[in-house]
Amino acid sequence: MSFDRSLRRFGFVSSLVMLTVLAGCQVRPLYSEASGTGERLASVGFEQPRTRLDQVVRNHLVFLTSGGAGESTHPAYNVKLAINSAASSIIDDDNVSPTGVPVPGRVQVQGTYTISRISDGQVLKSGKRQVVALIDISGQAYAGLRTIRDAENRAARELAEFIRAEIAIALSREPQPQTVWQK
Repeated sequence: MSFDRSLRRFGFVSSLVMLTVLAGCQVRPLYSEASGTGERLASVGFEQPRTRLDQVVRNHLVFLTSGGAGESTHPAYNVKLAINSAASSIIDDDNVSPTGVPVPGRVQVQGTYTISRISDGQVLKSGKRQVVALIDISGQAYAGLRTIRDAENRAARELAEFIRAEIAIALSREPQPQTVWQK
């Protein structure tokens, strides 16, 4: 009987501990209306692109952050991007097999970004992300070039998704602007 009683007490105490731990948990949706992250994402501006891949990532980021509404006319935050890529075959034999069978390869797109507040120039977050797209390089020259470009585009769009998530996390940590009520 005493074992039953101690088991009940242990269950009661452990449930109280779990409730206390769960009460302290502050999990909330990243894009909730209360946090204002969606509005902040819509107020992000992007630096002008220098390369084709910069343009692909930038265009996708503009679409993702604004919800398809276009670039912000009065941005509160600025994002600087630098994107580069490298293509290589997995097997080192000049990218074409003697039998004409496509050779496996990979395209690696790497992006460096910095998000800063325009009002005071403070850097909120900077980072580096990398995405790999796998390809099959055929023996035809144009097909090989097009395969690499398509893989770069795929990887650049995926990189934009990662960067957007990082921007949203950085903006969700920004303090909520205070509303001043007047009569």
